[in-house]
Amino acid sequence: MAGGWARDGAVQDQIDASIEDELRRMQARPVPRGESLRQCVECDEPIPEPRRQAIPGVKLCVECQQARDSRPVQRGGINRRGSKDSQLK
Repeated sequence: MAGGWARDGAVQDQIDASIEDELRRMQARPVPRGESLRQCVECDEPIPEPRRQAIPGVKLCVECQQARDSRPVQRGGINRRGSKDSQLK
Protein backbone atom coordinates (compact mmCIF):
# COMPACT_ATOMS: atom_id res chain seq x y z
CA MET A 1 0.00 0.00 0.00
CA ALA A 2 1.38 3.36 -0.99
CA GLY A 3 0.66 6.51 0.95
CA GLY A 4 0.16 10.10 -0.07
CA TRP A 5 0.29 10.69 -3.82
CA ALA A 6 2.36 7.62 -4.59
CA ARG A 7 0.70 4.80 -6.46
CA ASP A 8 0.77 1.18 -5.34
CA GLY A 9 4.12 -0.42 -6.12
CA ALA A 10 6.02 2.88 -6.23
CA VAL A 11 8.43 1.85 -3.49
CA GLN A 12 9.29 -1.41 -5.27
CA ASP A 13 9.80 0.54 -8.51
CA GLN A 14 12.33 2.77 -6.70
CA ILE A 15 14.15 -0.27 -5.32
CA ASP A 16 14.26 -1.90 -8.76
CA ALA A 17 15.55 1.31 -10.35
CA SER A 18 18.30 1.61 -7.73
CA ILE A 19 19.39 -1.98 -8.35
CA GLU A 20 19.41 -1.44 -12.12
CA ASP A 21 21.51 1.72 -11.70
CA GLU A 22 24.06 -0.13 -9.57
CA LEU A 23 24.23 -3.06 -12.01
CA ARG A 24 24.84 -0.67 -14.93
CA ARG A 25 27.56 1.09 -12.92
CA MET A 26 29.27 -2.21 -12.13
CA GLN A 27 29.06 -3.42 -15.73
CA ALA A 28 30.60 -0.16 -16.94
CA ARG A 29 33.74 -0.68 -14.84
CA PRO A 30 36.80 -1.27 -16.96
CA VAL A 31 37.98 -4.87 -17.05
CA PRO A 32 41.73 -5.49 -16.94
CA ARG A 33 43.01 -6.61 -20.33
CA GLY A 34 46.34 -7.51 -21.78
CA GLU A 35 49.37 -8.94 -20.09
CA SER A 36 49.51 -8.91 -16.31
CA LEU A 37 52.33 -7.02 -14.68
CA ARG A 38 54.87 -8.89 -12.58
CA GLN A 39 55.30 -6.03 -10.09
CA CYS A 40 52.55 -4.04 -8.35
CA VAL A 41 52.28 -0.49 -9.71
CA GLU A 42 51.68 0.94 -6.22
CA CYS A 43 54.11 -0.88 -3.92
CA ASP A 44 56.46 -2.55 -6.43
CA GLU A 45 56.05 -5.95 -4.72
CA PRO A 46 55.83 -9.04 -6.94
CA ILE A 47 52.32 -10.09 -7.98
CA PRO A 48 51.87 -13.85 -7.35
CA GLU A 49 51.65 -16.03 -10.46
CA PRO A 50 48.22 -17.51 -9.53
CA ARG A 51 46.78 -13.96 -9.33
CA ARG A 52 48.30 -13.01 -12.69
CA GLN A 53 46.78 -16.10 -14.27
CA ALA A 54 43.38 -15.64 -12.64
CA ILE A 55 43.02 -11.97 -13.61
CA PRO A 56 44.53 -11.14 -17.00
CA GLY A 57 45.84 -7.58 -17.01
CA VAL A 58 46.12 -7.28 -13.23
CA LYS A 59 48.32 -4.39 -12.08
CA LEU A 60 47.98 -4.49 -8.29
CA CYS A 61 48.99 -7.01 -5.65
CA VAL A 62 46.28 -8.40 -3.36
CA GLU A 63 47.09 -6.03 -0.48
CA CYS A 64 47.01 -2.89 -2.64
CA GLN A 65 43.80 -4.04 -4.34
CA GLN A 66 42.15 -4.65 -0.96
CA ALA A 67 43.24 -1.20 0.24
CA ARG A 68 41.83 0.39 -2.92
CA ASP A 69 38.57 -1.54 -2.63
CA SER A 70 38.08 -0.50 0.99
CA ARG A 71 38.29 3.24 0.22
CA PRO A 72 34.90 4.98 0.25
CA VAL A 73 33.69 5.92 -3.21
CA GLN A 74 31.67 9.08 -3.78
CA ARG A 75 28.81 8.36 -6.13
CA GLY A 76 26.50 10.90 -7.62
CA GLY A 77 23.02 10.04 -8.57
CA ILE A 78 19.42 10.60 -7.80
CA ASN A 79 18.10 10.59 -4.27
CA ARG A 80 14.95 8.59 -4.82
CA ARG A 81 13.95 8.79 -1.17
CA GLY A 82 12.89 12.46 -1.30
CA SER A 83 11.84 13.93 2.01
CA LYS A 84 8.23 14.26 2.98
CA ASP A 85 8.56 18.06 2.92
CA SER A 86 9.67 18.04 -0.71
CA GLN A 87 6.64 15.94 -1.66
CA LEU A 88 4.24 18.39 -0.04
CA LYS A 89 5.44 21.45 -1.97
